[in-house]
Amino acid sequence: MNEQEELQEQAETAQDGEGAPEQDFADLVKELEEVRQHVLYAQAETQNVRRRLEQEKQTAAAYAASGFARDMLSVKDNLDRALAAVPEDLRQDDKLKSLLTGIEVTARELDSVFQRHGITRVEAVGQPLDPHRHQAMVEIPSDEAEPGTIVQEMQAGYMMKDRLLRPALVGVAKKG
Repeated sequence: MNEQEELQEQAETAQDGEGAPEQDFADLVKELEEVRQHVLYAQAETQNVRRRLEQEKQTAAAYAASGFARDMLSVKDNLDRALAAVPEDLRQDDKLKSLLTGIEVTARELDSVFQRHGITRVEAVGQPLDPHRHQAMVEIPSDEAEPGTIVQEMQAGYMMKDRLLRPALVGVAKKG
């Protein structure tokens, strides 16, 4: 029996004079309180859903470009490798200066874009190994550095705001 049928039955009972008016009134007050509780619950649930959707929307907007940013890291790596591979004597060559300047400007612009979007390089050399930011590739015997300290960086790691895009690939000191 649904609520509407119950209400009809109560109305008929009241009309027949069989139910006491006080009892009918108490039943109606009880039913009204139950409906009020259901409404409050539905409002609270709606507010929770709205808040959760707003939070998901903000997260999606903040990290929407993380896949693209991860792909751009290889471009950054290649630009850095290209600049590092040019010997000093070729840097003085007038024919190659404009090419090198173009590569350097491109690398700086990429750094600027990374900075605008909250992409930062993970600190590595000299830091203790953090498995959430670094990936140890080799152990290197060292008398100067504490065991567990990063002494070499093979590939830079990057964060986007508070999320790891790529861990730094590092060499970690061990007792010599």
